[in-house]
Amino acid sequence: MSRPAPDGLDIAIIGGGIGGLAAAAFLARAGLSSTVYEQASEIKEVGAGLVVAPNVARLLRRLGVLDAFVPRAVQLDVGWEFRRWKDGTVLSAEALATSCKELYGEHTYTAHRADLLDAIMSAVPDGTVRLGMRCVDVALSEPRPVVQFGDGQVIRPDVVIGADGIHSVVRPVVAEARPAQYSGLCAFRALVPADKAPSFALRPAQTLWIGPGHHLVHYPVSAGELVNVVAFAPAGNYTVESWSATATVDEFADEFQGWDPRLIELIRAAESPGRWALLDRAPLGRWSGGRVTLLGDAAHPMFPFFAQGAAQAVEDAALLALCLADEQREPGRALTRYESHRMARTARLQEVSHGRAHVNHLPDGPQQQARDRTFALADPLVANSWIYEYDPEVALAARDGDEVPR
Repeated sequence: MSRPAPDGLDIAIIGGGIGGLAAAAFLARAGLSSTVYEQASEIKEVGAGLVVAPNVARLLRRLGVLDAFVPRAVQLDVGWEFRRWKDGTVLSAEALATSCKELYGEHTYTAHRADLLDAIMSAVPDGTVRLGMRCVDVALSEPRPVVQFGDGQVIRPDVVIGADGIHSVVRPVVAEARPAQYSGLCAFRALVPADKAPSFALRPAQTLWIGPGHHLVHYPVSAGELVNVVAFAPAGNYTVESWSATATVDEFADEFQGWDPRLIELIRAAESPGRWALLDRAPLGRWSGGRVTLLGDAAHPMFPFFAQGAAQAVEDAALLALCLADEQREPGRALTRYESHRMARTARLQEVSHGRAHVNHLPDGPQQQARDRTFALADPLVANSWIYEYDPEVALAARDGDEVPR
């Protein structure tokens, strides 16, 4: 429901990625205006593919953009298909075609990040985004925070939302600095044109190959025109945490020597693989200070093993907009309410995502065999209901403190 802002809140969003644009879109839906300050000269998304699970699809529908998004996505028939590294033996698989919608009211999709960004951008009012605005400093002050940009411009909005990613400029203003820890893992990513990819990788399936010290995930994106490949391996002395860093195809393939030859064929068809180190960050003790708060990776960076990084940014955006709309005369209180509803859930996802690497990377032996038997009995779609059934509107409508972890 749209609620006019009595005092015309001036809301500044730092960062024009998926989380920042989602915040602008949900604020507009709630009757609040905002300005997105993006340092790049154009709105674009780096990276490759992502999974749009029901908790995100539900929110895209609420924004009115799901129908426009679906033609560029791939609706999954099979998800959480775990395969053995050596020969591709299926350890478990989830039939999503009917069960996902029956359980959660929406399907699961895979998509290129740029297609999700475009869909969300279509719900952002014209004139909301200012490009070429690199935030260099945010200061807490009364009555309004002060934001400085690289070109010397200064603004004093009523509210600042830091949606500026894992290397956030806004985060140190409100949260105690916690240095990232070396995880010992790195990720490779690549896009493979469909006409060069092996046929097994073209199925509408999210497939995870797991083996000693490594795992590899693939699924189609961009209406089936491309296959997204992302893999995890020991990092050695590699510590570059940047999505613009690259690797060679040989470096990528060498990490998976001895694995099923079909995987090597898929890797060899990759174009310009990326490579980045996974750095480990503990949950923050707070996200907000005064009239400044954090959202998405700026607040809760997580390992990608549950494919929920972008999803949690969109959830943040939806709930934050509701809080600000409900308490427009007390924006500081609205930010505290937002933080209290979101921190337990995102911390839990950070924790389970962190633990997944050990499970996926077990060496062959008794522990691996026990894990595989567990996989055969598991139903991840049901087991992860706490992730997929979450609805920010339901969570906020509940009494404060109820349903926060769900």
